[in-house]
Amino acid sequence: MAYEAKMKETDKDVTAFINAIEKDKKREDAKVLVELFEEISGYPPMMWGESIIGYGKYHYEYASGHKGTAFRTGFAPGKSNRMSLYVLIPYSDVMDSYLERLGKHKRGKSCLYINKLADIDMDILREIIEASVKYMDEKYPEDA
Repeated sequence: MAYEAKMKETDKDVTAFINAIEKDKKREDAKVLVELFEEISGYPPMMWGESIIGYGKYHYEYASGHKGTAFRTGFAPGKSNRMSLYVLIPYSDVMDSYLERLGKHKRGKSCLYINKLADIDMDILREIIEASVKYMDEKYPEDA
């Protein structure tokens, strides 16, 4: 039986998804992020799965032969207080430098978790997203 990815691009409406966010502040933060990610990535926002807003896509294949398609960058407002920002940058001194200056956050393997935009430096977030987009463009060129 072939593996089928749960995370797929859908035809759900991004604006309707954001407008359905119950908490006012989280909804407003999501609107800011939609515009910021679109501006930096150059891709329109698309829903991936039930709750991720992704930008662009790329194809990958692991040594195991597993392959698929995923979004290049994006975010998920999340049902809890925390938002997930999907910025795929290998951890390095450069990334550590960004994170030291970002503000209140936690990090995972390929994402950052924040509670609200007011907790972080938006200029540093912009730099992180720009670096993520550049990294993805280099690692997964669109013409490949």
